Amino acid sequence: MHEFLHYDFMRNALAAGFLVSIACGVVGTLVVVNRLSFLAGGVAHAAYGGLGLSAFFGLSPMTGTIPFSLASSLLMGFASRRQKERSDTIIGVMWALGMAIGIILIDLKPGYFVDLMSYLFGSILAVSQASLVLMAVLDCIILLIVIGLYKEFLSMSYDEEFALVSGIPVALLYYVMILLIALTVIMLIRVVGLILVIALCTIPASIAEMFTKDLRRMMAIAAVLGMFFTTSGLFLSYYCNLTSGATIILVAGIFYIISLIVKSRRKNGRRFAAQARP
Repeated sequence: MHEFLHYDFMRNALAAGFLVSIACGVVGTLVVVNRLSFLAGGVAHAAYGGLGLSAFFGLSPMTGTIPFSLASSLLMGFASRRQKERSDTIIGVMWALGMAIGIILIDLKPGYFVDLMSYLFGSILAVSQASLVLMAVLDCIILLIVIGLYKEFLSMSYDEEFALVSGIPVALLYYVMILLIALTVIMLIRVVGLILVIALCTIPASIAEMFTKDLRRMMAIAAVLGMFFTTSGLFLSYYCNLTSGATIILVAGIFYIISLIVKSRRKNGRRFAAQARP
C-alpha cells in the first residue's frame, strides 16, 4: 500500500477516481432512472469531434472538447425529444458523425497525437494537477445544480406527467440533465476513455438501483461504489500490469453480475417464502 501511494501519479489517479465517482454517482443515477444510457454514450463518442477540433487548431484538448460536447449533447437532446420514436437512430447518427469529424480533423493535421489516443482509451495514470482542479470545479457545478433542483429532478424522473401538471418545466429540466451528462462525460474521458464511458457512468448507478428506489440513496451508493471500483481497478492494474481504465470497468462489470445474482436469489427467496405461508 505504501509503495502504491509513493508515486505522485498514483495519488493523482486515486484523487481523479474519487472526483469522477461523485459525478458518476449523481449524474449516472439520473441517466439510469431516466433511461438515457444510449444518449450518454452518444455524447461521449461525439466528444471526439471536439478533440479533433482542438488538435486541428492547435488548442488544448479540453478547449475544444467542452463546448463541442455541450453543443452536441443539447442537439441530441433536442432531436431525441422532438422525435422520440426515432431517438435511437438520431443519436446513433450523431454519435458516428462526431467520431468521423474528429478522425478527419486529426488526419488533416500532420503528426501523431498520442494525447488524443489517451482520451480514446483512457489514461487515469496521466491525470495532471490541472485536470484534478477541472474535475473538482465540474463536481461542484454538478452538485450545486442537482441539490438546487433535486425535487424537480425527482418528480420528472419518476412521474413526468405529474411533474408537468405540477408546473415543473420538464423540457428545461431535461436539457439541464443533458448538460450535466455532458459535463460528466468530459470528466470521464480522461479517466477511462470514450470507449468505456458508458460503463462507469451506468454500472454503479444500476447496481444501486437494484437495492434501493430512493433517488438520494441511489446517488450516494453509486458514488461510493464508483470510488470502490476505481480504487480496486487501480490496485489491480498496478500489481498485474494491466490497462487501468479497462481494469476499472472489469471490476465494475464483475460486481454488476454478482449483484444481479444476489438480487435474483433474494427475489426467489421472497417468492418461495410467500408461497410457503398458509
